[in-house]
Amino acid sequence: MSKDVSLQADISKMGSQPDGSFKRAPASFRNTIEKGGKFEPEGDRYHLYVAYACPWATRTLIVRKLKGLEALISVSVVSPHMGSNGWPFASVDQFPCADIDPLYNSQHVKDLYLRCEPNYNGRFTVPVLWDKKHETIVNNESSEIIRIFNSAFNHLIPKEKAEVDIYPEKLRGEIDGVNEWVYDTVNNGVYKSGFATTQQAYESNVVPLFNSLDRLEKMLEGKEFLVGDQLTEADVRLWVTIIRFDPVYVGHFKCNIRTIRGGYPAINKWMKKLYWTNHAFKDSTNFDHIKTHYYWSHPQVNPTRIVPVGPIPNVEPL
Repeated sequence: MSKDVSLQADISKMGSQPDGSFKRAPASFRNTIEKGGKFEPEGDRYHLYVAYACPWATRTLIVRKLKGLEALISVSVVSPHMGSNGWPFASVDQFPCADIDPLYNSQHVKDLYLRCEPNYNGRFTVPVLWDKKHETIVNNESSEIIRIFNSAFNHLIPKEKAEVDIYPEKLRGEIDGVNEWVYDTVNNGVYKSGFATTQQAYESNVVPLFNSLDRLEKMLEGKEFLVGDQLTEADVRLWVTIIRFDPVYVGHFKCNIRTIRGGYPAINKWMKKLYWTNHAFKDSTNFDHIKTHYYWSHPQVNPTRIVPVGPIPNVEPL
């Protein structure tokens, strides 16, 4: 009898804490790419598996494009219909802009995890940074993958791309500080609100979420970027949540104290400017995948799986 991995693949079976709160499990594969290490920086050695729907995976798509790594690191996009077997490839769930797995013709992302570790007992998440040489997962933690992309391949890309640095040494302390509370209360805060199963658990997370949005609004007043006067990973990490906020989190996750477009003019302007003026952000965003995924894949939140038509537009013009 094959191993039952449904608890690892199906988010609808994800158990909440006794108090009704949601706790995210940590990533499991935490290797890096570096000269002299097991995983050397080389062209055409690594493959990135992502979902357009997933904010964590979208981080890696944005940085891959910012750094000009498209020719070095190939990518495959899964279908947004994450069901009982987790993220499917187009071979079993055809959806516009979804891909088949070019390496193994896997049916689901879980197949990749079990290929390299048959007794794996963690979540089957994206992004997955895959090493084609050793046929294994290098890393599945987005915050670490974007730092790998930021510096590991600099000697293999054009000078102007190598000079793009979203984690500059002089700003690292400030970036890390912003990332810490933004992750807890905003990036993960929307999930802790949306997946709460008691009123108390919901309110204890949705209020801090909007307190942090109020704080971010003040930080962005009259500014183009969160930290310093340049684009950093703090912007990338926050942006993937904000771009999904009005289309998904307001309704689906009950994060409806205010909308971004109606309640946060500075955040909205910052978000729109990155979307409309920087191809790395716009080209990495697919609202059909985003909306379909959330409203379809969480039947414990939306049992009808009806996908709302609005908001219209998904992003307001500049």
